This record gives sequence, structure tokens and C-alpha cells, in this order.
Amino acid sequence: MTPLEIGGLTIFILVLLFGAFSILFGLPGTAIILIDAFVYAAVTGFERIGPKILITLLILSVLAEITDFAVGMAGAVKFGSSRRGFWAFFIGGLIGASIMAPFLLGLGIIAGTFLGGFVGMMAIELLDRNRLKPTLRAAWGAVLGRSAGIIVKGFFALIMVIITLTSVYS
Repeated sequence: MTPLEIGGLTIFILVLLFGAFSILFGLPGTAIILIDAFVYAAVTGFERIGPKILITLLILSVLAEITDFAVGMAGAVKFGSSRRGFWAFFIGGLIGASIMAPFLLGLGIIAGTFLGGFVGMMAIELLDRNRLKPTLRAAWGAVLGRSAGIIVKGFFALIMVIITLTSVYS
């Protein structure tokens, strides 16, 4: 591989990971993954990532967004992204990746970063929730609903990342 190809592949993988982790901050991570896979497929002439894989990724992305929308309509509260939340995600992600990497290698790094970051952000959100007056707090059902939405959407994103990287490296 030429240095330009290596650089392009590195940017492609970084955007994939950004898409997976952006779900924790309320961004449409599955759409980012889908667009990234489409751009990579178009640049490489649909050699490694073909139309079937892109359609599969599109279906997964739509299912993830529908799930997130349904959870939001059910009254789940949106978590904000603060500086404390970002640092909690960063520290929790490092801890999660270091714990899961020896067992699952590359998948452990991705899953551990996502789960550790989620736990870190959730802990900060719950601590901040306790500082609010009882009338301003979100109900436990809303907090748990949003947590379930993030986990489900993150699971879809993780599947999308696995499908994409498997097709690129197979």
C-alpha cells in the first residue's frame, strides 16, 4: 500500500470510530458510519464494500434511528454533553478499552471504549441529576429509557462497524 492509501484508510477508520462514539453525545452516529462507508466504497470503486453491504448498513442505520426516535417519543430525556461528560467519557473509555482489549483484542477496544464511555457519562449524569431540585429532575423511567436507547443504537453502530471493517479486511 502506498502512503496515500494508508492515510486514507486511517481517516476512514477514525471516522468509523467517531461515528460509533458520537452516539453517546446525541449525534447521528449510524448516519456518519453509513456516509463514511459509502464514501470509502465510492473512492475504491465499490471493490471491497459493495451495494449489498451498503444496503445492509442503510437498513441498520434506519432501524437504529427509528429506535432512537421511538425512545425519544416515549419521553426519554436527552443527555447533554458537557465538559465533565466528555472527560467522563474519555476516562471511562480508556478504562473500558484496557479491561476488554486483552479478552477481545480489536473488538474489545471498540466495545470497551463505548461501554466504558457510556458508564462514565451515565455516572456524571446521575451525579448531576442529584444536584437538581426534585421538581427539575427527569424521572427514572426517562433516564433508563434514554440509556436503553443509547445502548441499542450503540449496538447497531457496533454491528455496522464490524460489517464494514470485515468487508474491508476480508
